[in-house]
Amino acid sequence: MPEMLDIVDENGVPTGQSVPRTTAHAEGLRHRTSHVWIVRRKNGRVQVLLQMRCAAKDSYPGCYDISSAGHIPAGAEFVGSALRELREELGVTAAPADLHECGLRRFRFEAEFHGKPFKDNQVSKVFCLWLDREAEDFAVQKSEIDYVKWFDLDEAVAAVEQGTIPNCIFPEELGMVKKFVGQTGGGC
Repeated sequence: MPEMLDIVDENGVPTGQSVPRTTAHAEGLRHRTSHVWIVRRKNGRVQVLLQMRCAAKDSYPGCYDISSAGHIPAGAEFVGSALRELREELGVTAAPADLHECGLRRFRFEAEFHGKPFKDNQVSKVFCLWLDREAEDFAVQKSEIDYVKWFDLDEAVAAVEQGTIPNCIFPEELGMVKKFVGQTGGGC
């Protein structure tokens, strides 16, 4: 059975209609995702964990991306989906209270991947999670992720803005992470 997604309004509220994920991306129908940025303080600097998307991904294969992100299945909610994606993609078990909400993002884009048009129209809730764990200690989901790597947050922002690493990260979203870190004093 195909993965079903709720079609949502501009605030991420379901409209009562659900469609297969492939239909949402073929037609550019608005749906929801949860984005979790894992951050830590190391050697006096804030670092952010980025994942390298595997070559088989339906969009942006071989690009650095958010620590953990995923579509929200029909009937599910932002926080529950964020926690599920953390477990599935990285082997991280967290509680709802561990997630710090950074805001809501809306975006649309169109591209072509693997010879097929791809129309994305998302309402994403952005979270941060403080977690100090070495990259090799994450249990990455090999069907989705090649590996994870820690980046100095400021260096990651510059690399994304300047395009010096292959990525599918929106600079505004890394800005939300920087704002959160600044508000929390760079610690848990």
